Amino acid sequence: MIADEMHKRLTELQPSRLEIVDESENHRGHGGWREGGETHFRVRMASAQFAGLNPVARHRLVHRTLGDIVPRIHALALELAES
Repeated sequence: MIADEMHKRLTELQPSRLEIVDESENHRGHGGWREGGETHFRVRMASAQFAGLNPVARHRLVHRTLGDIVPRIHALALELAES
């Protein structure tokens, strides 16, 4: 499952809080939606790794960490905070 892969990779950033929500069902019938879900995700995460990084840099760090997962999903909402 994609959420499990995401969780495994994001733990590399030593989060103090990590929540991955598959919101795919909320987008049924919209662009990018597929039967079976795993197309739209929301990540809520806090990490000391975000210290001193602006929001764009935090997003880039998460995208780099997720690597090849990002092109396999349609939408990724990120709520990132310093812990």
